[in-house]
Amino acid sequence: MAKKIRRFKGGSIPSSSLSDIAFLLLIFFLVTTTIDMDKGLGIVLPAEGEQVEISKKNILNCLINSTGQVLLGDEPVKVGDLNRVIRQKLQANDKLIISVKAHEKTKYKDYIAVIDQLKIANATRISIAETSL
Repeated sequence: MAKKIRRFKGGSIPSSSLSDIAFLLLIFFLVTTTIDMDKGLGIVLPAEGEQVEISKKNILNCLINSTGQVLLGDEPVKVGDLNRVIRQKLQANDKLIISVKAHEKTKYKDYIAVIDQLKIANATRISIAETSL
């Protein structure tokens, strides 16, 4: 019997399915990865059930009606002037808490515009009331 001489061919990695695997891994990481994006208002809420007595002189009511008009204390104020008025009131009373109350039909953009003006005025004590007008 004659011996057959086998020649060993070098091993090769099949590259035809490599692109499929890379594509599947890319899709997997795109679907499972979340990107942190800050959205919404940065408001720190108190603990549940926490109640503190506050003097009436330290509370300033900011009422927003359904048409977007603002009543600060007892006087009407334009949303653009709210920043200046709040700064003056905060200089007079540094313990001032602004209580924002909105009518149930107030537009969201009007409500956010008032909150933005309070933030620009460096009002750090803002109370968002749940009762409607």
